[in-house]
Amino acid sequence: MSPLVSIIVLNYDKRHYTRKCLESVVRSTHRPLEVVLVDNGSTDGSLEEIPAWQRLLTEHDVGMKCHLNETNAGAPAGRNQGMRLAEGEYVAWMDNDVLVRDKDWIDRLRERLDGDPGLGIVSPKLLFPPPDERIEFAGCAVTPRGRVVYVGRGRPQDDPEANVERDVQCLISACVLLPRRAIEAAGEMDEAFFPVQYEDIDYCYRLKSLGFRCRIVPSVSMYHYEHITTDGSTDIKFLQVTTKNGMLFRRRWRHVFETEGGPPDDAYRWEDLERPRLEE
Repeated sequence: MSPLVSIIVLNYDKRHYTRKCLESVVRSTHRPLEVVLVDNGSTDGSLEEIPAWQRLLTEHDVGMKCHLNETNAGAPAGRNQGMRLAEGEYVAWMDNDVLVRDKDWIDRLRERLDGDPGLGIVSPKLLFPPPDERIEFAGCAVTPRGRVVYVGRGRPQDDPEANVERDVQCLISACVLLPRRAIEAAGEMDEAFFPVQYEDIDYCYRLKSLGFRCRIVPSVSMYHYEHITTDGSTDIKFLQVTTKNGMLFRRRWRHVFETEGGPPDDAYRWEDLERPRLEE
């Protein structure tokens, strides 16, 4: 019998993205499957939609659990709450702006984890949704000064350099799969990275400090709208929290990334690409 997989989805005032995300999740071929939905104090009508989301998942033989916060607890705390509820032997973190592209994504990523006990976290390649379908993310590199680089960003989805399966320095939490053994070893996300940004990079480095490896599997692809969780959220000063949390990450893990052989700091620059958006 296949093992239970839990997908943790955070929602914060983006109900139309969460709706599309869950509509895509039910197309996943893996069963048994459960969704753990954590709502971070939404006031946009998301709570009124939860019964409809529950019906959708139930109709497709997918379980659902919910944790409702009265206020925005932040991404690390929200994922921790979800992990406490999750019962799966494997746990996926999936942002609510991610859409399933490859229906067998869970089993293909799980095969990697089962085939290599040294892996602690794996990620598919992330593409911008149609009609763009360029690469958003094909693994993370970290420069010797702590700058996080998205490999392949903005390139065609079939770019050869971005389509090599390999271990990477870290991954982002938009869509990843972890085995229960890795979560039990590493524990919960550090809520010092409130409300968002770098909590996932920090978690990857913690996994690596325990002897696990991070791996990108670009033969598996998902769609990602990018930055929807924080976009338009007046209570999240994105640049400010990115700077603050980035400094915390660099202080904590400088002794590692300075000697990892990451790309030189001047080799890449962040490309703020035009991103598609869903209409309400």
